[in-house]
Amino acid sequence: MPGSRRFRRRLTTGLAGLGLFVTAAALQVTTDATPAHAATTHRVLFDNAHAETAGNADWIVSTSQPDPLGQNSSPTSETSWTGALSSWGVALQKTGSYSLKTLPSGSSLSYGGSTATDLANFDTLVLPEPNTLFTTAEKTAIMNFVKNGGGLFMISDHTGADRNSDGYDALEILNDLMTNNSVDSTDPFGFSIDTLDVGSDYPTAISDSSNAVLNGSFGKVTKSLIADGTTATLKPADNSSVKGLVYRTGYSGNTGAFFATSTFGSGRVAFWGDSSPIDDGTGQSGNTLYDGWNDTGATNAALALNATAWLAGTGTSGGGGGTTCTASQLLGNNGFESGNTVWSASSGVITNSSSEAARTGSYKAWLDGYGTATTDTLSQSVTIPAACTTAALSFYLHIDTAETTTSTAYDTLKVQVLKSSGTVLSTLATYSNLNAASGYTQRSFSLASYAGQTVTLKFTGVEGSTLQTSFVLDDTALNVS
Repeated sequence: MPGSRRFRRRLTTGLAGLGLFVTAAALQVTTDATPAHAATTHRVLFDNAHAETAGNADWIVSTSQPDPLGQNSSPTSETSWTGALSSWGVALQKTGSYSLKTLPSGSSLSYGGSTATDLANFDTLVLPEPNTLFTTAEKTAIMNFVKNGGGLFMISDHTGADRNSDGYDALEILNDLMTNNSVDSTDPFGFSIDTLDVGSDYPTAISDSSNAVLNGSFGKVTKSLIADGTTATLKPADNSSVKGLVYRTGYSGNTGAFFATSTFGSGRVAFWGDSSPIDDGTGQSGNTLYDGWNDTGATNAALALNATAWLAGTGTSGGGGGTTCTASQLLGNNGFESGNTVWSASSGVITNSSSEAARTGSYKAWLDGYGTATTDTLSQSVTIPAACTTAALSFYLHIDTAETTTSTAYDTLKVQVLKSSGTVLSTLATYSNLNAASGYTQRSFSLASYAGQTVTLKFTGVEGSTLQTSFVLDDTALNVS
């Protein structure tokens, strides 16, 4: 079905004819100048839909869910929010670079859906000692989220820590995720969680000055803490990127890894063998908690925060096993939710107008759709690392039109790769009013041949003088590995 034509520019033109052009232009500038969010926001979703507060557990950043800012919009300390993970959440919030949400109890994890807490709206998912099994659909969502560039933080506890007495503890639930899913059950992350209860220890970090998790912006990691926890066995033959960063005393190599990182597809994974290190000792009344976050014998806060940064793609070299191509998603503001930032776009292209629905979130890039002769452009420059053998460009495209022809392409959208000088290297595709259809369709192209180059990705929409065609883009990605 044809979408609504854009009336904003047409209204401005009409007002100009009535001598009111200045007023309308001022209104337009005010509207276009206000982005949705800060440009450098890394989106983290904490899970609380799998009994993370059962028994004495209180693994939440705040009782206000999904948005912790509802409890205190300007937190200054761990007591600003209520939850045993409040120190973690407040520390991220205070940087100004993170947007935090919680998946509330009674919800389900999804990927590619329409809810505000859908994984497609986030960069990192934190699973803080889940105590109920993930459904088949949830496991598919989690694995595809990571495979397509998301970060996954898995926090376990010791064997037998079945806080809700349903027959499953966190290590069994996380092992089930890795071995019983529809995406890849063949040891996808290169490790398995050990069925152990290690009573106490201060595991030591390996020596690796280049590792962003151990030497990140939040501080240097030297030790962690075990207060009834477990470890992991690494299997580099199954996934060469797996890397142990912190080891139980007396262990090294492929056994006794208390903290480990890995990659899967275009995404990143972190594992921690105990929930005590993230417990800040504060939480809801009636829970027996342990202040591992501030334990002076360990550096748990730095480990949690550096790992979060690395998982969100802000670190430089994490668990990639020393490779020079770190699996990552390269496009900035790839879902357009930061408003008119990062991309170079014609006026009004990046918009939260309700006349055309975004695929996810509120913002999208809407080229053309005016019913007048118009050329709209959207572009971003990106450097593809030379060592990367995979570079997959993808985006979701919705086209609707008022054209009735079934044979003539009156309005077109070109997808091109350009040199930094502006010379066209390749036209990946050309779409037109003839491709109009309901809903969004994902389009994908390989850019592996441009590894080692800085190129510009450019979308150019050209519309004729009558009958609108709208080209609407959302959820772009350039995943390399």
